[in-house]
Amino acid sequence: MALRASLRRPLIAVSAMLTVVMMVLVLVNSSTRPSLPNLTADDALPPGHVPPPVEPVALMALDPADARAANALQPFVTGGFPAAAPFRMSGDAAAQARAVDCVAAAILYEAGDDPEGQRAVAQVIINRARHPAYPKSICGVIFQGSERATGCQFTFTCDGALNRRYSDSVWQQARGIAIDMLNGSVYAPVGLATHYHTDWVRPYWSPNLEKLAQVGTHLFFRWPGFWGSPRAMQGSVGGEEPWIAQLAALSPAHAAMLSPEALAALDAAPEVSAAAVTAAVSAVIPRDQLALGDSIILMLDRGQTPDGFPALAKAACGTRSYCKVMGWTNRSLMPMSEVMSDAARASMSFSYLRDERSGLERALWNCEQFPRDSARQCMRR
Repeated sequence: MALRASLRRPLIAVSAMLTVVMMVLVLVNSSTRPSLPNLTADDALPPGHVPPPVEPVALMALDPADARAANALQPFVTGGFPAAAPFRMSGDAAAQARAVDCVAAAILYEAGDDPEGQRAVAQVIINRARHPAYPKSICGVIFQGSERATGCQFTFTCDGALNRRYSDSVWQQARGIAIDMLNGSVYAPVGLATHYHTDWVRPYWSPNLEKLAQVGTHLFFRWPGFWGSPRAMQGSVGGEEPWIAQLAALSPAHAAMLSPEALAALDAAPEVSAAAVTAAVSAVIPRDQLALGDSIILMLDRGQTPDGFPALAKAACGTRSYCKVMGWTNRSLMPMSEVMSDAARASMSFSYLRDERSGLERALWNCEQFPRDSARQCMRR
């Protein structure tokens, strides 16, 4: 036994040495990728010079343990680094509401319900919006690349995470942090970071950037030299925020009135595009206003085939276990203060109710507007 143990020790030492060598090789090989411009933080932006490219995230082929070890070998920036300047969003109330809900979704689906992690992610979003390498809107930064199957900048925008739902209290907490961060709060520990990743993966860009901080399981990075300095982050954010189809069922701020193009995309098929849902969802009525659960208002068109209404309602409800949808074709009866008035109820064109706890699912039409084959499909007048 003693002889075996003495033979085993050199083998363990050799194995450990090989592991270290392999990690060093990973770092060396990854650092051979094209480097960033050699600018210092005091350099002026060269005329005609373009910012560094924002590339789709590509991960090194490392298992989680090796990725953590490789990440640990990269040192943190020492000597301190500047915090970001306070940011205050601009634009009209509707644009600001869309920005808030974009940030709330990003910080919730990227950092879970951890307030510290949420603030760190929100700071990265703000830093990117100010940087010339990124779109000049909050929602544009978050959903950059989300139209592609791969290449999104925030993974929750293209990996199906938005199909999950958090409780209303958790969502409102995220919205509160988003409002704070978009109105002057600063999360100083991540400085001017424009990148982050979890510690169990190793993107190819990691060795080329400066590691600033770790918050929870996320590591935060900035570009070296000028592109990671305060002088590179003085861009203005325009105040115009795009409508995001993927947030339609989550955020009333990202809902819009039904357009002819969206109507044309609807039929009786069981699946409805996210763009069509976004276009049709007019408002989500808060539970404390109507005491009807999660109620959704749809704007409909009398020229649209009524057989497509249930598919649109189901898509708008998403994964809600309880959901009530009310649809009108008369926009003049849509003010929230009058939505349950006798006139509004009498002119309702379509309703849908889902209550999974009682096993109930029901779609009803206003048969004076949309005649049906069976009277059981008609609303009570």
